[in-house]
Amino acid sequence: MAARVFSVCKRIVRCSLFRERDARLIFNKVRSLSSSEEEYNFQTLTGDLEGIAVFSMNKASSRNAISRDFLIQLQNAMDAVKYDKSLRVFIVKSDVPGTFCAGADLKERAKMKMEDVGRFVTMARNLVTELYHLPVPTIAAIDGVALGGGLEFALACDLRIAGCSSKLGLVETRLAIIPGAGGTQHLPRLVGMSKAKELIFTAKILNGEESEKIGLVNYVVEDNKVYDKAVEIASTILPQGPIALTMAKNAMNRGTEVDLTSGLQFEEALYAQVIPTKDRLEGLQAFKEKRKPVYKGE
Repeated sequence: MAARVFSVCKRIVRCSLFRERDARLIFNKVRSLSSSEEEYNFQTLTGDLEGIAVFSMNKASSRNAISRDFLIQLQNAMDAVKYDKSLRVFIVKSDVPGTFCAGADLKERAKMKMEDVGRFVTMARNLVTELYHLPVPTIAAIDGVALGGGLEFALACDLRIAGCSSKLGLVETRLAIIPGAGGTQHLPRLVGMSKAKELIFTAKILNGEESEKIGLVNYVVEDNKVYDKAVEIASTILPQGPIALTMAKNAMNRGTEVDLTSGLQFEEALYAQVIPTKDRLEGLQAFKEKRKPVYKGE
């Protein structure tokens, strides 16, 4: 079992940290990417916040509903983050007042052929899974409505910040369907099986404070302070060793999917990957010299 776990971890490292082919080309292409109507935008912050990438949704006409274009734009943004070592935290937010993401674009969905609906849901589920395994910490800034697929995308992030009046819920059973982009799996892992069943069975919608109380979100703040809080948290992540962050994330994500013994083997194998890094040596040297370390992700 230990050998299998180590082999899996080696594959994770190769894919998430050291694949450099075409990385700069992808990043340069996406850095200024936005639709003609500025419906989606990807940007990297500068100055003291350099290293933070932000994906903004701004399609008020559909309340940022999940469409084919949404999936393509988010995929492009994640590719930019995945292949650029200078980017260390990824924030997903909305620029539409009162809305994070209202769920699936039902108008677009109604025009799809029956066989295309399954393909679309599979694409969305795969994208949520990729977001969950993105090699950097991810933060969802939920300032407003996050329902159905919109909440499922937020659940795939590592941290969630919500505004007091935000509305969060997996409401698919109202439409005689079930959450299809990871909600039935991520929600129980966050709030426990019994509470997750209650929320999905009843299609209940929670506000920010209720969400924080059950552990659905990490923080609840004033509605106009959600993004600021996300940036504040991201800025405290930036100084940490980027390779260590990736390994810690992998250890937790994958370790909680198996028994404790196997999880500890994942941790051991991933810990072994940080030992030969230049960052680890820099951390030790900085501690010795009583200065802040400068990590390069090497």
